[in-house]
Amino acid sequence: MPDNNNDSASDADGGVKPAVLPVLGDKPESPPIIALLGNPNAGKTTLFNSLTGLRAKTANFPGTTVDYRHGAITIGEQKFSIIDLPGAYSLEATSPEEEVTRDYLNNDDADMVLVVVDATHLQRNLFLVSQLLELQTPIVVALNMIDAATSQGLKINVQKLQKELGCPVVAISAKTGENIPQLKTVITNQFEHGCETAVSKDVCGSCKGCQFAARYDWAESVSNSAVDRSGVTKDPSKATLAIDKVVTHPVIGLACFAAVGLLTFMFIFWFASFPMEWMDWLFGTAGEVIGSWLPEGDFQGLVTEGIIGGVGGMLIFLPQIMILFFMISLLEDSGYLARAAFVMDRLMYKVGLPGKAFVPMLSAHACAIPAIMATKVIDDKQDRLKTILILPLMTCSARLPVYAMVVAILFPSQPIFAALTFAVAYSLGIIVALIIAFIFKMTILPGETKPLVIELPPYRFPSFRNAFLTSVDRAKMFIKKAGTVILLFSIGLWFLATYPKTNEADLTAAQSQQLAELRSQGEIAKNEATSKQSGIESDDADQESGEEEKTPSELYLESIESENSLAGQIGKTVQPVFAPLGYDWKLTVGIINSFAAREVVVSTLAILYGTSEDGLTESLKSAKNPDGSKVFTTATCLSVLVFFIFAMQCLPTSAVVKRETGGWYWAIFQIVYMTVLAYGLAFIAYRIGLMF
Repeated sequence: MPDNNNDSASDADGGVKPAVLPVLGDKPESPPIIALLGNPNAGKTTLFNSLTGLRAKTANFPGTTVDYRHGAITIGEQKFSIIDLPGAYSLEATSPEEEVTRDYLNNDDADMVLVVVDATHLQRNLFLVSQLLELQTPIVVALNMIDAATSQGLKINVQKLQKELGCPVVAISAKTGENIPQLKTVITNQFEHGCETAVSKDVCGSCKGCQFAARYDWAESVSNSAVDRSGVTKDPSKATLAIDKVVTHPVIGLACFAAVGLLTFMFIFWFASFPMEWMDWLFGTAGEVIGSWLPEGDFQGLVTEGIIGGVGGMLIFLPQIMILFFMISLLEDSGYLARAAFVMDRLMYKVGLPGKAFVPMLSAHACAIPAIMATKVIDDKQDRLKTILILPLMTCSARLPVYAMVVAILFPSQPIFAALTFAVAYSLGIIVALIIAFIFKMTILPGETKPLVIELPPYRFPSFRNAFLTSVDRAKMFIKKAGTVILLFSIGLWFLATYPKTNEADLTAAQSQQLAELRSQGEIAKNEATSKQSGIESDDADQESGEEEKTPSELYLESIESENSLAGQIGKTVQPVFAPLGYDWKLTVGIINSFAAREVVVSTLAILYGTSEDGLTESLKSAKNPDGSKVFTTATCLSVLVFFIFAMQCLPTSAVVKRETGGWYWAIFQIVYMTVLAYGLAFIAYRIGLMF
């Protein structure tokens, strides 16, 4: 079989140099490296999670924008490093992911190759195996989904297949864990002894230069030799086709997609409410306990308000983020997500987006940064640029805390309306992104788009373990961000909100002014009566909480101190710009901070408004303007929600756009058009809210 050196392919692409790839075991004391690879949808990620558990890390290949995961496994006394290479159909690379996989293998960085093969589609998967067998590296074949193959009536002679390939073959089920211990034993033996390959270099001799035909002929021959299909009583593809007629229908398919999304958000909002309440209580108690240990003063405020209040107000939304990724993983494993891509492609093509843009758009719901990096799979430069410009309009995980905060104010005990709000927020981002893409197609980025070519995987029962590990992996990334960026922002904002201190003379004068205003308005008697009545109603609650309710005078003095702080001065200076959207100066400060990172607004408001035993939501619901009106009215909440749906509030994303487009022009253009769009639509939402 021809040598698999692809230098000529790289030269044909304009002299592209292979990526500088990590050599994880380049030191003598480093453990051996196992390269894990296989076709997409073969269960590679599930096997990786099964082998590594929670000991995996996510990073980028040096010099590239392609993600990979690596972890450590111990088999007996032998330790291995395992690297999860991007899925590939062939080492004749046609995408950046396949280029990374090819270059890594050609650099001989791996000590062993563990290739995952789908037992239900053996012939198709053997094409890649034929290329891997030519490498001078020990190989183990993990024949995955053997349980699914057996249920279909397929009988695979593993011994015969192993003889044909000339290397160990282990029939496993990564989802259930079947034969995983046996696979580990084979890995150890193969590393120590290696194997001879059964594929000859002259197999393609009669192919007259067409290596693809020879490989497919060989794969068909091996598959027919090792697989007994006489037990197959019915074609599983018939059931798949029957389901696909519904879920991929031009109209019904869109309705199914909308229903799945709505049910997902309902589950997220309802189920997450329980751990969120527990975390709210935990951070509230932690602030009280630690505050009681520290002497009163600025340091106590820094710890309880700046650190615990700021970061805690952010982490309370972690359950919703974990459940979101858990549900997405289940939908992907089940095979439905690829159908959703197929359904959406019809609409995307009409507005000028390529079918391949759906995958970056989907991943943008996690984070726009890897999504922008993933646009390298789009061949056409114009199509790729259009996709990059609209990707931040997708609802990323950083927006979830803001959505959850607004929804908790609007619908505290109405999960159906809360789920509808989430669904509408996600849908608005997608719909407006498609509209903007169409506008770009008709104006600044004209050109024809290419249709989608996608493999529809078979329907499978999803792996709950794999979904759990995926959600934990995302949670760790979120916590890491909260423990670094959010922590620094919280501490910095606490200083801005605390200093300079208002002197006692100014506070006394402010208090006297307040009393004079109340007296002139005849409010004193009314306030006293109200205080007596509320005191009777809240005595029991105060005794249970052990916390005395602050008097109106105390709250007024705190507001004066906040206004005189640096944060207050900044907010009041900029606030007129955001006044048409219904924002006070505190919310304005939050909006300004959010342009560095969206989720910072939650910790900002937690510090500026102050958290209590009831949590941030209750503090925001009770927040008042100087005239006594509510700050977070329905109109204001709608305005905030719409602004955060469309605003470009992530400096790291802008930096990635600059890198991917080759300069700051498009990055700045993206910031400007999204900010103008967010401001205009938030203004409309606020005015509509006032009308109703």
